[in-house]
Amino acid sequence: MLGCVAGFFTYETTKSVVVKSWQVGIIYRFAQLLIILYFVGWVFLHEKAYQVRDTGIESAVMTKVKGFGFYNGSLMDVADYVAPQQGAAMFCIITKMIITPSQSQGLCAEPDKKFSCATDEDCTKHLSSNLGSGRITGRCLTSEKQCQIEGWCPAENDNQTMTPMREVENFTIFIKNSIRFPLFNVTRGNILSSVNAQKIQTCLYHPYKDPYCPIFRVGDVLEYANENLDSIMDRGGEIGINIAWKCNLDLHVNNCLPNYTFTRLDAPFKHSHVTKGYNFRFAKYYRSQNQEVRTLHKAFAIRFDIIVSGSAGKFSVIPTLINVVAACTSVGLVSDSAFKCKEFKQASHITIKAEEKNSDDSGAFSIGYQL
Repeated sequence: MLGCVAGFFTYETTKSVVVKSWQVGIIYRFAQLLIILYFVGWVFLHEKAYQVRDTGIESAVMTKVKGFGFYNGSLMDVADYVAPQQGAAMFCIITKMIITPSQSQGLCAEPDKKFSCATDEDCTKHLSSNLGSGRITGRCLTSEKQCQIEGWCPAENDNQTMTPMREVENFTIFIKNSIRFPLFNVTRGNILSSVNAQKIQTCLYHPYKDPYCPIFRVGDVLEYANENLDSIMDRGGEIGINIAWKCNLDLHVNNCLPNYTFTRLDAPFKHSHVTKGYNFRFAKYYRSQNQEVRTLHKAFAIRFDIIVSGSAGKFSVIPTLINVVAACTSVGLVSDSAFKCKEFKQASHITIKAEEKNSDDSGAFSIGYQL
């Protein structure tokens, strides 16, 4: 027991070894230099490890689309081609539509060729199918050679060639984004307070000429995302507008500015034979002759998703001390390793105090008193 207590209060030091070798010295200093450059250049300057960071952002987005176009000889405005119309962070601009007017509840033929038939037996195998325009009744309409459905009739025939609304490329998108970093209680917006209202209303975003303008031309957005205008207008697609806030709050808060990037979100499915593009259906209902009637629209659209991300950093003593200690420790470990590698080389000139010859195998010796 006394031995354990005495051992607990014993102080040990490692051997002090001097290696007189140019090779060891160069390796040692070069390794130290690499470590110092890593911590100074990457850890502190690039990654700003001396800062405490806040990535738990609070963000809000509001959007507005402007522009007029012609489709099937009719003038289209925002209320006709934008869905949903609440100005949210996700919205669609309709480029073309297949319209089926005057539908009412009843029985009719399913136009899809997958449901062609010669007898009722050809239709009964589709009774559980959800791929038709209505519920399959199991009866074959011999005159049309198609299975009968129960639903909204006449059924939609989407095998039509429609010309997209070409004016879409000149439509503009206004984006208003606010972001807050709760850790630092800092709030920023993408509309610069230093710019007057008249200039904001007439500007157009450009990554070099006007990188902070909140108004985007649709054709430019597609170009920045490296997308073909004709293809995406014909089949539809999903485009992401990314707003990234990377703020160094050690500088003035006015330097906290957004950075915009653009990408095709459904890029993995561009050449898919199963599903490609983007479309959805909606209906407008009314009553005619005491009967509910609707007009069905199959809309092909460009869907825009506004994606906001943010990170803010500010100097803090704690992460600074942690990384300084890590840097000093790393330099110290290199020092130990460099000497141990050459300790037993015959070409080295090693000077060791004579008293150290009495040390044990652990590489340390004790200093004590005899009672």
